[in-house]
Amino acid sequence: MQYRVMPKSDDELSVLGFGCMRFPLTKDNNIDEPEAMKMMQHALDNGINYFDTAWPYHGEQSEPLVGRFLSNGNRAKVKLATKLPSWLIKTREDMDIYLDKQLERLQTDYIDYYLLHALNKGFWKNLTELGVFDFLEKAKAAGKIRHIGFSFHDKYPIFEEIVDGYEWDFCQIQLNFFDTSYQAGLKGMHIAASKGIGIIAMEPLRGGKLTGKVPADVQTIWDKSEFKRTTADRSLRWVWNKSEVQLLLSGMSTMEQVEQNLVTADSCSIGELTPNEAKLYEEARKVYIERMPVGCTSCGYCMPCPHGVNIPGSLGLYNNANMFENKEQSRKEYLMFIREESRADKCINCGECVPKCPQQIEIPKRLAEVAEYFI
Repeated sequence: MQYRVMPKSDDELSVLGFGCMRFPLTKDNNIDEPEAMKMMQHALDNGINYFDTAWPYHGEQSEPLVGRFLSNGNRAKVKLATKLPSWLIKTREDMDIYLDKQLERLQTDYIDYYLLHALNKGFWKNLTELGVFDFLEKAKAAGKIRHIGFSFHDKYPIFEEIVDGYEWDFCQIQLNFFDTSYQAGLKGMHIAASKGIGIIAMEPLRGGKLTGKVPADVQTIWDKSEFKRTTADRSLRWVWNKSEVQLLLSGMSTMEQVEQNLVTADSCSIGELTPNEAKLYEEARKVYIERMPVGCTSCGYCMPCPHGVNIPGSLGLYNNANMFENKEQSRKEYLMFIREESRADKCINCGECVPKCPQQIEIPKRLAEVAEYFI
């Protein structure tokens, strides 16, 4: 079968990219290499030519695995993307050291799409002060990288500063029908597109949360559609409907997901959503927001907490659990990603955060709810 995802020329990117951050795992939490290899080969054989990895993915197992995949005669067919680990860069020399290590891991002498990973205000300041533009220009001149971009995880104002700070080829931003105003959001998408910066959309399924159990009140909205689709299919179509998006990046962990994503890519197009259909996404988003027990926008004005509590992280996972009815998954993420010394039960009710909150949330009271909820 010839999918729409298939590029028309060697220089063109597929509309669907393979995110190498959610490979299937063995019982001991290592990558299931035989299955991962089959998935990547199937994706490549059916038109996906953009493969995205990074230094930390799968406990640093992802880049070496992708390197072995490329060495199987696939390098010339793949548009390879990886990222400078921004948080590990302490000197200008570190940039060259990590890039050279990545080239070795990936068994290649060039990277097609090189990103500054997970840029936020702090990483951006550090990298620019250390001379990251000199690094990028010299690496490109040496043929080690071909296209320069960044991935982003912070608030919109710093996104605008970063976009204006360099002549980027592309950027990678979180984009899905729920997170229209989160981080860069739609506003960031539009400003990047207006400057001729290519846009790669990540987290189109919000880390899988938009494909899990659909709350009954949300399903009632989807049932009004003339199209009977899975939530994953609906979520991907919303992103692909945007003319500004060049490529949708999906982290696939089963062969079934690879095939499903290929089928969706083959059957959707830019501007296909009717006004009535587009309205359903807005209605669904509104219902999800109404399901949030705490009106936290993760603005971070409450931070730093004098006692080390991760206030936005704790409230965010509490909201996720209620919005998506996935208490057990959110609890696992809470225990995994919120350090013990930063959890909600460490709040001593000092109240210092309360007057800083633009949403006027009674933060200590809500943190007590979170602590009890995730016991």
